Amino acid sequence: MIQRIINTAVFGYFALIITLILLLGFRWHTQRKAPVQPIAFSHALHAGKLNLECLFCHDTADKSYYAGVPSVQKCMSCHTAVKTESPEIQKLTKYWNDKEPVPWERVHRIRVRKHVYFSHKRHIAAGADCEHCHGALRAMSQVRQVKSLKMGWCVSCHEANKAPTDCLICHM
Repeated sequence: MIQRIINTAVFGYFALIITLILLLGFRWHTQRKAPVQPIAFSHALHAGKLNLECLFCHDTADKSYYAGVPSVQKCMSCHTAVKTESPEIQKLTKYWNDKEPVPWERVHRIRVRKHVYFSHKRHIAAGADCEHCHGALRAMSQVRQVKSLKMGWCVSCHEANKAPTDCLICHM
């Protein structure tokens, strides 16, 4: 009888530990922290309040594999006159004057191998909404990755949207 209680307690202990690990993993997976950026840029302001379209700043997303980050020139097309007294805009202006790109920290990572192909251009041409993969950017002051962007997640999306699921679509 005592052995049975001990076995049940040990089993319960390990079940609890495994459950906690899974829950913490899920939380990390869905609540990833935003990296610290050299300039505090707010998508909530630019894409949300000001309603700028994604392609206004990420103007290569519909032409390239990569969405890319806006050039300092793109930012300064507004900020030579807008909020010039802001410390964050002054940082931007320093990059502009020094003729240097802003060293943004990458946020969204598709952990792809050399034989895996992903194209923003293809997804935009198919009418994919940026927020489906990148989350509710229009509400984010600091951008963070909210989707796993792993193969299973992508395949599920392709299946749900009746997009091709042939392996050779992504694996070259």
